[in-house]
Amino acid sequence: MAAFTSASTSASITPELRQWIIAQAEAGCELPALLQAMRAAGWAEDVAVAALEQTLAEHLRDQGVAVDTLIAEASRPVPEPDLRGEPTWIDAGDRRVAVLTTVALPRLVVFGGFLSDDECEQLKAEAAPRLKRSMTVDTRTGGEELNDDRTSAGMFFTRGESPLIARIEARIARLLNWPVEHGEGIQVLRYCSGAEYKPHYDYFDPAAPGTARLTEHGGQRVGTLVMYLDEPLRGGATTFPDAGIAVAPRRGNAVFFSYPMPHPATRTLHGGAPVLEGEKWIATKWLRERPY
Repeated sequence: MAAFTSASTSASITPELRQWIIAQAEAGCELPALLQAMRAAGWAEDVAVAALEQTLAEHLRDQGVAVDTLIAEASRPVPEPDLRGEPTWIDAGDRRVAVLTTVALPRLVVFGGFLSDDECEQLKAEAAPRLKRSMTVDTRTGGEELNDDRTSAGMFFTRGESPLIARIEARIARLLNWPVEHGEGIQVLRYCSGAEYKPHYDYFDPAAPGTARLTEHGGQRVGTLVMYLDEPLRGGATTFPDAGIAVAPRRGNAVFFSYPMPHPATRTLHGGAPVLEGEKWIATKWLRERPY
């Protein structure tokens, strides 16, 4: 802090200030905290914001990061519920859905009562006969593979496969302001005691050789909705390790998160913690940037 304890109204960035900003950012200090510290030291907010943006962008370019590409990707539209006015519930068309928790980074919203008990039971019943050992996307080839990181059983419904699926998909589209046609089919998963899904990202790694094939139809994934169909007695939370968040798998609730760019900066690394007692059932909807 000694490098900029006096007030400043110019955008001049000294080597000492640059070093301090980079050191704080690499130590995990959030941008709002950095901005607050600079304002407390006498910086005008607009000048402080410009200094932070310029310094961090230059540092990323020095590290070989394609900053301009990241900025362009970060500005792309993504699914987003209408939270203007801080509502306690949202009209999702055929159902009122409660807003329980919102987080800015990662962009995350926990919804209450997204599914009824009857809908949860119907989804489980329709999925059960088709469950098989879950696969993961193989970004090397664009296909699928067995992965020890994922020990659940699952299946996919095709989009609009049944009246129940079509009703839930329409509700998702209304809730998240994203077209039905931009969604993959709903996947249902069952996690028995001890089953888990270790932390991972839902977007496709742009550097992986199989990503071109995976994004040929629909483009990148830009959002995820995880719906809880049945809750275990213990364990099974949806965790976000980079943000220190754990969402309890409460039946009927759902957690939504979006990622405008395929980059760890979205802090959407997440996983399904091991089920310690009982079973966990979930239904997942992945949303694409274009019609899928």
